[in-house]
Amino acid sequence: MTRSVQISLLVVVMLTAAIAGYLLSVPSRLGEVDASRVLEATLPDLSGTPRKIGNWKGKVLVINFWATWCPPCLEEIPHFVRLQRQLGEQGLQFVGIAIDEYDKVEAYARRNAINYPIMIGQLDAIELSKTAGNKAGGLPYTLVLDRSGRVISQHYGGLTEQTLKPIVAKLL
Repeated sequence: MTRSVQISLLVVVMLTAAIAGYLLSVPSRLGEVDASRVLEATLPDLSGTPRKIGNWKGKVLVINFWATWCPPCLEEIPHFVRLQRQLGEQGLQFVGIAIDEYDKVEAYARRNAINYPIMIGQLDAIELSKTAGNKAGGLPYTLVLDRSGRVISQHYGGLTEQTLKPIVAKLL
């Protein structure tokens, strides 16, 4: 590979990364976020039982769209597990919506002792996440709802405990 081809490839990679970073850092206007469709959605949990996401209304709800093939998704899940353990009794409830195959999600959840409900949304959940403000359809995508079901914040990309805890603590 010639040096000019290498430089051209490097420029393309850098531009792609810059554009993706920009798109992930630009928040949607909260007025465009429709949490009602997400709260009305019924998806099967890991036991196959259909569960309406709105059944958790009344709690501070963190709804996370993720997949087992998504590295940032897998990085943020241990943070969610810790926060669920620390703040669950105060009214915090995480709900994961996996856009993936049941077997992979179930194995990952078991191996990593996920302590909050996981729903299997598969490809339909991508459309659900788009109606909830995820215009790019990327993962991970997370919504934080207050106890009345109003969207307080939305996040593209991975979250940490340090980023999320102050947001949810104010709502508890």
